[in-house]
Amino acid sequence: MELNTEIKNSTDQIFRKISSVVPEIEWKIHAPLIHKINKLKKEKNAVILAHNYQTPEIYHGVADIAADSLALAVEASKTEADIIILCGVHFMAETAKLMNPNKKVLLPDLKAGCSLASSITGEDVRLLKQKYPGVPVVSYVNTSADVKAESDICCTSANAIKAVESFGSDKVIFLPDQYMAKYVASKTKVKIISWKGTCIVHEKFTAKEINDIKIQNPEIFVLSHPECPPEVISASDFTGSTTGMSAYVKKNQPQKVMLVTECSMSDNVQIENPNVQFIKPCNLCPYMKTITLPKILDCLINESNEIVIPNNVIEKARMAVERMTALGR
Repeated sequence: MELNTEIKNSTDQIFRKISSVVPEIEWKIHAPLIHKINKLKKEKNAVILAHNYQTPEIYHGVADIAADSLALAVEASKTEADIIILCGVHFMAETAKLMNPNKKVLLPDLKAGCSLASSITGEDVRLLKQKYPGVPVVSYVNTSADVKAESDICCTSANAIKAVESFGSDKVIFLPDQYMAKYVASKTKVKIISWKGTCIVHEKFTAKEINDIKIQNPEIFVLSHPECPPEVISASDFTGSTTGMSAYVKKNQPQKVMLVTECSMSDNVQIENPNVQFIKPCNLCPYMKTITLPKILDCLINESNEIVIPNNVIEKARMAVERMTALGR
């Protein structure tokens, strides 16, 4: 299929940027959709927010803001758009709604869930608070609005330690990622009471996998996410948030790297760092991959899949998110 002149003119620059990870045969399918989405979002005064785990054609092709969970929450609070389309998973769209209760927030696929968010409910948190009265509750942003509403503060991997230490308490409840909790516990004197949630992407990595790759590639620099198991983090050379990993590669330009995280993250960082060689034994997030260009276009045309949260939940949950954004990184 040949692209017409209008589509080529509006998308060629994007393709030149991402051609190292998106084959031309796929681009001929993506380009018309990107052209339509970018044209329509201007007509409707819509903004598209995309998480770092979105595929390159979304992340670089249609997103107005592409970032990690913390930055998306901050930017969602600043937008003057009438419609917000969140290219990520359900809890991210809920967070955007919490920060913009009077705006229309859309999620291209309502089935885009999260193993961490589904591991705990608001009722679970209420029971924990009964068991540990007076102990502050720190909830990872990968949680539902109901859980956030029962929390004192939210956090991301970028500011989890700051959030835990912000209360001056000798112990906190940290939810729901057990591996993130262990990572935070290793970095602070605050006692961590944790939950048993895990990320289905990061829990699959093993130290053996990392060490085998290091043997095959002696010069490789390995960066891991704190949602990984402790033995994976120990086998890595650097551990940080998605933004932290990206910033490290950009600043230090290692000869060869491996990002121990979701596949599309590696693609998107590679595009920005063409002189760095990437080894990619990565894991796909099945939830993130439910978001596609056709679904974004359909969502934008029909203004469908709107996120709705009860007002009483919004009021309580928003306070926890605002405390998170006020902390910064």
